[in-house]
Amino acid sequence: MNLFDETCFECSKLITTKYSTSFSTGINAFHKRFRYPVYAIYGFVRYADEIVDTFYGHDQRLLIDEFKEETFKAIERGISINPVLQSFQQVVNQYQIEKELIEAFLTSMKMDLDKTAYDDSGYKTYIYGSAEVIGLMCLRIFCENDTVLYDQLVPKARSLGSAFQKINFLRDIKSDFEDRGRTYFPEVDFGNFTEADKRLIETDIKKDFDDALEGIKLLPKGSRLGVYVAYVYYLQLFKKISATSAMAILQKRIRVSDTQKLGLYFKAKLHQKLNII
Repeated sequence: MNLFDETCFECSKLITTKYSTSFSTGINAFHKRFRYPVYAIYGFVRYADEIVDTFYGHDQRLLIDEFKEETFKAIERGISINPVLQSFQQVVNQYQIEKELIEAFLTSMKMDLDKTAYDDSGYKTYIYGSAEVIGLMCLRIFCENDTVLYDQLVPKARSLGSAFQKINFLRDIKSDFEDRGRTYFPEVDFGNFTEADKRLIETDIKKDFDDALEGIKLLPKGSRLGVYVAYVYYLQLFKKISATSAMAILQKRIRVSDTQKLGLYFKAKLHQKLNII
């Protein structure tokens, strides 16, 4: 790897570590050959998300359109002077990540500029593009061009991405609803959010988690622990949200402490040694 490429991947790594301690720790559990590629995926999706979520006072629509245009130029040319796009295009081209997945992701990001409430169809479309396809991009990396294994694990990877995103929605209800005016869950009135509403959402998430765990156990050894670490982090967050009242999650953001994350990391490693995963 030449100095330019290495520097670009290091930029994506820095973005990941600055924005998410959870994912950074999980990535460290991957075999080293997977780490830079996953950093590249995270750096790309993080910056797109920043455009639509935080760049207020700027022409966000123009920025996300330009970001999309530059992304596909980088992939086609095999080069970009934008370090995030340079590392991303290398991974896309090396692992033959479908452009449809990238299109779906950027479409969901743009939906955040247009929509504040979702029907069932829009909700599923948004979750697919904003979360499930990210799992599929990573799955392409983990399968290392083994298309048979990839096709086998696609439904499980989608379930894991779906579970993560739905938990994010529950965790971030306060900021999404109050600050951005967004309500992702269809037919749910957050002005009158009930325990019954919350239980229905949690039942749906539990099914996604159960499906995803079956797939994690089938992942190649070099990627299995890292994905499992992310799984147990989010499972713990899900348990905390489930134990919190509907009224309370409207008022505060539920989180897992760094101390808890460290304990979960070592527990996941123990599960690996005991062949539980």
